[in-house]
Amino acid sequence: MAVLEHLKPQKVFYFFEQLCGIPHGSGNVEQISNYLVDFAKERGFEYIQDEVKNVIIIKEASVGYENVPALMIQGHMDMVAVKEADCQIDMAKEGLQLRIDGDLISAEGTSLGGDDGIAVAYALALLDDDSISHPRLEVVLTVDEETGMEGASAIDLSMLQAKRMLNIDSEEEGILLTGCAGGVRAACKLPLRRCAKTGLAYKVTITGLQGGHSGIEIHKERGNSNCLMGRMLYCLLDRISYDILDIAGGVADNAVPANTSAMIVIEEKDAEAFEAFAMEYEAVLQKELQTKDPGVRIEYDKMVVETYQVLTKETKEKAVRMLFMAPNGVQAMNADIPGLVQTSLNLGILSMQEAEMILDYSVRSSVTSEKKWLVSRLSALTETFGGSLALSGDYPAWEFRKDSALLQVMVEIYEAMYGKKPEVQTVHAGMECGILSEKIDNLDCVSFGPDMKDIHTPKEVLSISSTQRVWEYLVEVVKRK
Repeated sequence: MAVLEHLKPQKVFYFFEQLCGIPHGSGNVEQISNYLVDFAKERGFEYIQDEVKNVIIIKEASVGYENVPALMIQGHMDMVAVKEADCQIDMAKEGLQLRIDGDLISAEGTSLGGDDGIAVAYALALLDDDSISHPRLEVVLTVDEETGMEGASAIDLSMLQAKRMLNIDSEEEGILLTGCAGGVRAACKLPLRRCAKTGLAYKVTITGLQGGHSGIEIHKERGNSNCLMGRMLYCLLDRISYDILDIAGGVADNAVPANTSAMIVIEEKDAEAFEAFAMEYEAVLQKELQTKDPGVRIEYDKMVVETYQVLTKETKEKAVRMLFMAPNGVQAMNADIPGLVQTSLNLGILSMQEAEMILDYSVRSSVTSEKKWLVSRLSALTETFGGSLALSGDYPAWEFRKDSALLQVMVEIYEAMYGKKPEVQTVHAGMECGILSEKIDNLDCVSFGPDMKDIHTPKEVLSISSTQRVWEYLVEVVKRK
């Protein structure tokens, strides 16, 4: 039995549940892309599926709207697939287990993917409903937005007619977004050397943090488990002799990591001292983060005495010191817009291979020069320890457009429907609007969406009532001639 079948708008929640049943984490989008193609085929719509699995679906104008300018509906089909440490769901192969609690939809033990599954559901519901009057609709659904906007960067839009775009990739009802920061993914790579060492292994994990979206929630200064692990390992240098076998934390460069584990090897005689240190450090973190991240804790599991391939002493000290010194969080606030982050970076993924440690960052700024400065800072830090920096997924800022006719219409419709004006804002989070605006001359776009909270985390929720109101608003915008 479908969990959402009794909710309204019925078609929106039907398609949303269908999408939630398909694994669609970033990098795992072929199945959901093919689902969208099958949807278009079954209804006789013109469609395009490109090499990277972006999908474009076109529905011609309804009667009386033939001369109304085309309208693009845009969102992305991938989600940040994260789960609780004890969740048994394989998000690469299994769908989500939805649940309803009052006005909120969530997924059992995992992220929900409302970002941006709700955009796809809205688009399919529009395409599937012949009772809604509309101009030519050009639905553009991209892949891998969450890992660097690769889909938006690769997509060809030259065949489209639309000069107006509704991006449905925002998480707060009543706010119309008209600008965003630019960003880039930066991978700091440090070469490693290993040697054999016999000792007692411990797996130590920093966990219980809230995590969050590294764009819209970076200002909350929640604990970053990767950075906290770097601090722990650095402090441990003065307490006992230890070696490192492995470190791993985080699932996406643009998600604040909530769990990081390290495998260390110590002498058996130091076991008591290590466990005492772990408890002391946990108490320090709990005091520091008692308001921002009250659930933080340190777990440790004693393994066995064996011979392990650990980092050499020189390599270990470089890795620990580099991680300890790694910058993170808000770097500059906007002086003109109170509360708006201007420049930040997030150490989202920390991984260690046989011969390399990688720190994966999401770097964001609405000021191009500050973005470049932050990248140079990461490069200088990495090179100081003998490593190198690799960049990918560079995307431009989306600049505010003062003369937006689309924004004016959307403000008017919102005020007529709800008796108040919406808030017009720019946002620190990266969005596809900047990339797509460079592909279509004079593209007029606005971003909006229903209420969601704690996106990119297993606590993610989507408001049912807000989803309905935003659907009604979307329909009125689409119907406006």
